[in-house]
Amino acid sequence: MGRVYNFSAGPAVLPEEVLKEAAAEMLDYRGTGMSVMEMSHRSKAFEEIIQTAEQDLRDLMKIPENYKVLFLQGGASLQFAMIPMNLMKNRVADYIITGQWAKKAYQEAKIYGQANAVASSADRTFSYIPDCSDLPISENADYVYICENNTIYGTKFKTLPNTKGKPLVADVSSCFLSEPVDVTRYGVMYGGVQKNIGPAGVVIVIIREDLITEDTLPMTPTMMKYKIHADNKSLYNTPPAYGIYICGKVFQWIKAKGGLEAMKEINEKKAAILYDYLDSSSLFHGTVVKEDRSLMNVPFVTGDEAMDAEFIKAAKAAGFENLKGHRTVGGMRASIYNAMPVEGVEKLVAFMKQFEADHTK
Repeated sequence: MGRVYNFSAGPAVLPEEVLKEAAAEMLDYRGTGMSVMEMSHRSKAFEEIIQTAEQDLRDLMKIPENYKVLFLQGGASLQFAMIPMNLMKNRVADYIITGQWAKKAYQEAKIYGQANAVASSADRTFSYIPDCSDLPISENADYVYICENNTIYGTKFKTLPNTKGKPLVADVSSCFLSEPVDVTRYGVMYGGVQKNIGPAGVVIVIIREDLITEDTLPMTPTMMKYKIHADNKSLYNTPPAYGIYICGKVFQWIKAKGGLEAMKEINEKKAAILYDYLDSSSLFHGTVVKEDRSLMNVPFVTGDEAMDAEFIKAAKAAGFENLKGHRTVGGMRASIYNAMPVEGVEKLVAFMKQFEADHTK
């Protein structure tokens, strides 16, 4: 069987060129006589891999000098605890709840201090982004937290919230490197890489230096201190070496494609193909208000659970994998990350049109 069109929300599709390159280097990485999987993280070869990866990411995102880039483990979910442990000096933080992951982060923060839900879109099943231009930000809040792109519900902050001078902390797991960003608008941005960048097992944290201090909450484990990882250049303990190596290859792939501006252009094109069809279809429809739609995750439904199930089954048989929506919302979801080719989206839409024609006679 050949390659399928993989619309999974994560672990997700990776660029074929990257996989081929990794395959070619699997047994012998650049004359070392061993695989990166077998290599000491203290070796010269790996040191070059992680340093090059960091520099390429800095170049792509134009990350300022006063921000550290950390390659960590534990997925985005471990950051739900690391953030309050390291940043909650006043034991107060404000959370904007736009989906399941923001809600989980908010619940985790409550363990460490006073977490306030200052806005939420739960009233309409997280199908929109609330107006965040004038929120009741707590005077002594240590930070304001968002999940910038909501993988499950398919919404995206097009305008960052007005944090009234407080540092913004953003989980960018599912929109990482999909378009240019102004890093200076964030105190911390972080994401699990298994959606848009690499294999599961790596989380990248980009954090402003003034937020990295010795002053963490009492009982914070050594492994959960940003300062430890920053001081040790992400090599305090054995890092997820092979995952970082693949991330580095993806950074180079994005650079070769023309950087984040080029990615944004291609991603907008792909999303438009799918959304335009959903807007004109009499069988399928999207679930998100137009102005808050994600470029990366596109949920849609027929309105009939049996029909949804029939579509998912038929799509799978035709080579379109992982289109089933998240268990909490049902329906379908197409994740169209950077590595999903335009052709994959065009073929999916052609298949959906045929399915619609066959089922609306």
